[in-house]
Amino acid sequence: MAMGRPRGFDADATLDKVMATFWQHGFEGTTMATLTAATGLNKPSLYAAFGSKEEMFRTAFARYRERQAEFTGNLLADPSARVGIEKVLLALVDSLTQPGMPHGCLMVHGCLVGSADSTAVREELQLRRKATETRIRERLKLAQAEGEFAAAVDVADFARYIGTLFQGLAVQAASGAPRKALHRVVKLAMMAWPANA
Repeated sequence: MAMGRPRGFDADATLDKVMATFWQHGFEGTTMATLTAATGLNKPSLYAAFGSKEEMFRTAFARYRERQAEFTGNLLADPSARVGIEKVLLALVDSLTQPGMPHGCLMVHGCLVGSADSTAVREELQLRRKATETRIRERLKLAQAEGEFAAAVDVADFARYIGTLFQGLAVQAASGAPRKALHRVVKLAMMAWPANA
């Protein structure tokens, strides 16, 4: 056990506090002073438990993705691509507007702005965002091959549209938009689903 760590140290509970701090302030906006205030640990204890600030962020982001998966699960595997994507969007809204948690998305918040010092973190988050878009694109390709998604529509463009919805919903949630209002936005957005002629 690291020196300076308080008796009864709970790594999981502390990691949740670290995650919430990065979620609220982003990577760049989170300082060691903010983290020590949030966790009640001093700097040496935080470094001993989680490593550098960048390592803390990566560990916190992994926890964030686990928590988000509790909402979105494997919804894209739904037999209907349209239903699956709508379920993902609605579940994402629920994740972005959890009571008692920062609103918005850690991934979106973390990769929008930063200095050269945070380039590696921003690039990693951008790769994660692109990976999500790729999963959607592959699901749309399958739906197109099965005749569910209109053949004339460019799946890459539509996947980018869905990805843009993800980010827009995150920004709206962070700005205080209520869950029910964002659910209605999802319902409206799904009206853009191309009908098979």
